[in-house]
Amino acid sequence: MKRILMIGTGGTIAAEMTEAGLVPELTTEEFLKYVPAVRNFCEVDCLQLFNLDSTNMQPENWLEIARTIRSNYDDYDGFVVCHGTDTMAYTAAALSYLIQDARKPVVLTGSQKPINSEVTDSKTNLLDSFACACDGRLGGVMVVFGGKVILGTRARKCYSKSFDAFASINYPLLGAVQDGRLIPYFCPQPQHDLRFYDALNPHVALLKLIPGCDASLLRLLLSENDAVIIESFGVGGVPYGENGAFYQEIESAIGRGKIIVMTTQVQHEGSDLAVYNVGSRLKSRLRVLEAYDMTTESVVTKLMWLLARTKDPETVRRGFYTPVANDLLCAQEY
Repeated sequence: MKRILMIGTGGTIAAEMTEAGLVPELTTEEFLKYVPAVRNFCEVDCLQLFNLDSTNMQPENWLEIARTIRSNYDDYDGFVVCHGTDTMAYTAAALSYLIQDARKPVVLTGSQKPINSEVTDSKTNLLDSFACACDGRLGGVMVVFGGKVILGTRARKCYSKSFDAFASINYPLLGAVQDGRLIPYFCPQPQHDLRFYDALNPHVALLKLIPGCDASLLRLLLSENDAVIIESFGVGGVPYGENGAFYQEIESAIGRGKIIVMTTQVQHEGSDLAVYNVGSRLKSRLRVLEAYDMTTESVVTKLMWLLARTKDPETVRRGFYTPVANDLLCAQEY
């Protein structure tokens, strides 16, 4: 039988009700007892790293998960990481940069209801995740949730309460799990040898534009961070284009070596700064980075990974436009 390491990090799946609401308290050993069928098709070892509400997940926790997988990689056929749903997409993206070109499956899963609830999605998600981890046809980081198998750099939580919580953004599903069996739709193949990374730069910020947003907010974020992602409207741009205060702040920041990335608040189809006047000069004159079809979760964590290796703007540019784990499909420049 395949050997799987189950890594516990907390989340709703491990939560128990207290007077202050749900709090992660169960260990992986405890809630694995709710799905005894797992041990019929694989050997499972359990490792509890921490027990966090995933709202409290930090970059240092991503690094600890990656280090744990690295130190145990040769001893297991796959890994199941139990995680809270609220930041699972960020963790999946971060692990995709910290663990690159893995042939073995690294599966993240969780639930919308605790495992000890009368009605819960946790048992199905766990069984599906172990089925995927044991199958071996899909490698690398992925999210298994609600019967879907989603690439780690493309996952996003789209529903706050429903069991069908996660979707694959701008990328097809890797597969599905039905009746305990993985049905792979296609199997992306690693392009390089397995690589692990052990550093992230957390000084990355996100500014979501709203009508009336003041450029002073961007200035404040730039003063405290090495990179700022501007989540704009539609295909992308800033208020009043090259004649506005945002443009002037961006121009000044790029002159100081700061990294600016433009992305979109729209969930599907990505950005295209060249379409409108409010975005075209950002792209052609200032050469801001453009996220295209990447998810915001991947943009954030990719910048953290890149900036831990270099702060040279041109090196960051090349790295940003180099696809990793199929995080970027439609970039028009490198």
